[in-house]
Amino acid sequence: MSYLSDLENRTIYIVREATSRFKNVGFLWSMGKDSTALLWILRKAFFGAVPFPVIHIDTGFKFPEIYRFRDEYSKKWGLDLVISKNAQALQKGIHPKFGKFECCNLLKTEALKQTIRERGLQALLLAIRRDEHGIRAKERVFSPRSEDFTWNYQDQPPELWDFYKTRLEGEQHIRVHPMLHWTELDVWKYTLAEKIPIVELYLAKKGKRYRSIGCALCCSPVDSRADTIAKIIRELEKTKVAERSGRAQDKEDTYTMQRLRSLGYM
Repeated sequence: MSYLSDLENRTIYIVREATSRFKNVGFLWSMGKDSTALLWILRKAFFGAVPFPVIHIDTGFKFPEIYRFRDEYSKKWGLDLVISKNAQALQKGIHPKFGKFECCNLLKTEALKQTIRERGLQALLLAIRRDEHGIRAKERVFSPRSEDFTWNYQDQPPELWDFYKTRLEGEQHIRVHPMLHWTELDVWKYTLAEKIPIVELYLAKKGKRYRSIGCALCCSPVDSRADTIAKIIRELEKTKVAERSGRAQDKEDTYTMQRLRSLGYM
């Protein structure tokens, strides 16, 4: 618990630093284990009430379990829930069959850009982790985005001794990553210790479970008998399978995630 408390305390410090520096802040909630754990920490940091909008990017293709979880806990926790959709792209029939890059870029990245503009957000909190993906390992805790929302992953500000770049210098907004220092195993241990609710897709049924959840058409389950969080932890302590091995956009080609993130993807 001491180790988990240290992780939690560092995350709360980053969150409070962000909210003290920026007026208009938003939080991106996917209903995944990481963003739900961060939401739990946000509620702790602000004494039970999240004082800024909680944004869900809805592609229209999420698992039904995700929508049920969102509706139940947004009400239970009294969240200012903002559902972000690229209505124009959906009306045109954009679908994963047109290609994972095009679909993710239009239904996720563009939807997020629209919401950031509409809300005038200066900072956006996200629950990404360095150990998730190679391109996310290049991130900084406070990561500036240009006026057109692009991310220059080749020119990131140094963050030595926890000194963060928190000044807006013409950028449209800053992405803040309070859980960048966590691992997948850390998140599950924290979820177990705190008794945080999770989407049931993470728990094994008939020898299969999801390690990463998103759009139903782009996620595949992995072989697993871990039907409790304690069993998930024991499984992760032994596995050599990548966490996002079941995510289609990670498989399409080597640089798909890098291309998406450079354009403003999460």
